[in-house]
Amino acid sequence: MSKIFKKYGTLIALFGIILLFSILKPSVFFTLRNFINITQQISILMIAAIGATFILGVSEFDLSLASTVSFGGVVAAGLMSSGVNWIIAIIISLAFSFIFGVMNGFLVSKLKLPSFVTTLATGTLLGGITFWYSGGTIIFSGIPDDFLIMGQEELLGIPITSLIMFGISFFSWFILSKTIFGRALYSTGGNEVAAKYSGIKVNKVKIIAFATSGVLSGFAGILLASKLGSAHPTAGGGYLMSAYAAAFLGTTLFKEGEANVWGTLVGALIMGIMANGLTILNTPYFLQDIITGIIIVAALILRVSKKA
Repeated sequence: MSKIFKKYGTLIALFGIILLFSILKPSVFFTLRNFINITQQISILMIAAIGATFILGVSEFDLSLASTVSFGGVVAAGLMSSGVNWIIAIIISLAFSFIFGVMNGFLVSKLKLPSFVTTLATGTLLGGITFWYSGGTIIFSGIPDDFLIMGQEELLGIPITSLIMFGISFFSWFILSKTIFGRALYSTGGNEVAAKYSGIKVNKVKIIAFATSGVLSGFAGILLASKLGSAHPTAGGGYLMSAYAAAFLGTTLFKEGEANVWGTLVGALIMGIMANGLTILNTPYFLQDIITGIIIVAALILRVSKKA
């Protein structure tokens, strides 16, 4: 039983949660429409969590993730409200998010600064810039209807945000599992010194990982703005813990202690199904935060036990 729990504990938890809510609210929870809704609800979280997966792959942290989510949405919405074409606004927002990610990667890899403290500081800096740019207010005027399509519309009955999530997930899985860069990333995270002696450009790999996290976090913020039809300077605040909870849960699946995309998806599903089920049961919102914390601790315990 111990071996089964160590190997399949996360999947058992996922099916256990589904079974629990299916018993408690079968007519509302256990429906195809609700499961499609869950994929939509976790889509933005999953995109941000994939960024966290790249960062965990090199054994670092990016605590600026939430600030980048807010920044991405606010910059895109702000540019559109100023009359900039929505496609160009998205490109500019992603470009700034990319540059910010590269800066984080440079500070961590080249200057050898600890990623935990560094990204906490740069995230605070970016949060201040976002607040200044937005004037501390919600941006909702001047956002075109074309921009709202990807966040609010469906294609063949499936939300476009869900399709985008699965597309990014598959592409990221391919990069991490089937390319030289993916192998270099995992080698860097597994043993940086050995990776360096084997010819891997460790600094370059880390910079790319942080840049990827920046772009994905910024894009998550853009999708959030499209979904809500507005952008708030603190809109990304709730994504940091949830994204890393999903990514940490992913380390207990499919790869021994390594961050991986499909494991992260299972983690995001656990987070999303839990939130969905608790909402259906009309439980207080703070309970979701409590359970998120418990899930992170449980994931860490499971991860350590698998290495033992």
